[in-house]
Amino acid sequence: MTAIRQDAWSEEDDLILADVTLRHIREGSTQLSAFEEVGEKIGRTAAACGFRWNSFVRKKYEASIQIAKAQRQKRSQQKKQSPSFASVAGSVSGSIGAESAVRSDGIVEEISIDAVIRFLRQWKGSYQEMVRHIRQLEKELNDKQDELEKIRGENDVLKSQVNEVSTDYRVVNDDYKALIQIMDRARKLAFLAEEDEEAKTRFKMDENGNLERIE
Repeated sequence: MTAIRQDAWSEEDDLILADVTLRHIREGSTQLSAFEEVGEKIGRTAAACGFRWNSFVRKKYEASIQIAKAQRQKRSQQKKQSPSFASVAGSVSGSIGAESAVRSDGIVEEISIDAVIRFLRQWKGSYQEMVRHIRQLEKELNDKQDELEKIRGENDVLKSQVNEVSTDYRVVNDDYKALIQIMDRARKLAFLAEEDEEAKTRFKMDENGNLERIE
């Protein structure tokens, strides 16, 4: 069973999708069949391939699609007319401003020079756009890497500060506990001193010079 991919579409995936879909258009097949074939090749669902084609890839191949449709129409007409290979080849060789391609099944496909030029221009534009897109992605990747390094540096600084604060807190907490103990001892000593003072016997001297106890 083919695993269904969940990663982003790559440039190679888009090229495979475009190549297979254009071939199916030329051959008069359905786009659904093309999407199913692409899905088998790159491990994606036909629905995902169809969505990618309609939302992104199709826009880059408008000229190629028109050429493929023209080729499909031409092929359909040739099959209806059922011409012999020799007559078609002679007709094509006498055409002016056209390029011919002879298939193994004897069908001659004609593509006008203008169509070829449009296709090449479209391909060049698509290629340049892909190059710009790749460069933009590389720039964004570099920016993200720089940002990640900056965040890592800030994280290290914060970790160091947290460790310092934790150490200071432990020291202050220990000092506070020691102070509380000292204050508690001082309070107890003061209380004992008061008791001792009160417990001492007091005397005073009377008029005759005798000492008498003071209650």
